[in-house]
Amino acid sequence: MNFNEAKEHKKESLKNADESVLNLFHVIITPANTDESAKFIEDFLKSPESFDDESCKKYCTDGNYEVVSFKKETTE
Repeated sequence: MNFNEAKEHKKESLKNADESVLNLFHVIITPANTDESAKFIEDFLKSPESFDDESCKKYCTDGNYEVVSFKKETTE
């Protein structure tokens, strides 16, 4: 999907998500390309608060995106 479609999909996902899901998981837009996505997620995890939806654009070379969720790291 293109970036705007991914942004809408993320918005719907967050709206429909249970609060515990929002607390336990990151829901982000990432390049659909596996290698680009892996690099983006690797960088995202170093400093999640410094990323926004637009951040993934500089990792994407073909304009195809997806919305992914993955468990947040716990510091306990």
